[in-house]
Amino acid sequence: MGRGKTTSWSYAEAYPREDEVLLRARERATTLNIRPVTPGVAAALTVLTAAARPRSVVEVGTGTGVSGTAILRGLPEGSVLTTVDTDVRALRGARDTFREAGVASNRIRTISGRASLVLPRLTTGAYDMVFLDADAANALLYVDEAARMLRTGGTLVVQDTLDQDRVPDPVVRDEATRIHREMHRVFREDDRFFSAILTAGSGLLVAVKK
Repeated sequence: MGRGKTTSWSYAEAYPREDEVLLRARERATTLNIRPVTPGVAAALTVLTAAARPRSVVEVGTGTGVSGTAILRGLPEGSVLTTVDTDVRALRGARDTFREAGVASNRIRTISGRASLVLPRLTTGAYDMVFLDADAANALLYVDEAARMLRTGGTLVVQDTLDQDRVPDPVVRDEATRIHREMHRVFREDDRFFSAILTAGSGLLVAVKK
């Protein structure tokens, strides 16, 4: 990445002004050795949800609630976030974050479990948005499930889609990077979706189901 691009990326990441709720959620993440989404990604999630106005959202990778809070802040009243994580400590921290953010408990459903087992049980065509922030090993499975779960006009957002800047580097050929490249190929060739890659954080793949 050239100096101009690096400076622009750093400026964009520093642009959002995060409140104490998100800052405390980031502190919890640090304590648990969890990497939350960057401020730029959190801001992008709020903007995307505010624009799409989804009624039902699924998140894979709750962490300590940074991304979930960002999503909830963009949602209209009455919307529900279903968020899935395997780490019960993280879910406990996320619940604290959501409570501090003043989110009503009936607007959040937290599920402790593997997404590979949870997602297939969720209803086909019942969700307006899916946000994936999970392990690359199962990313293609999660994407397939998200495509099934989304309504027409629904939005899929995939975190770290540039794999910490490894995807553009042809020399890098590790498995996680290969999976991300395959995901990009799938969306380029899939006529069911409009898609784009945003450069916030380490990349967001955004796709809208036609």
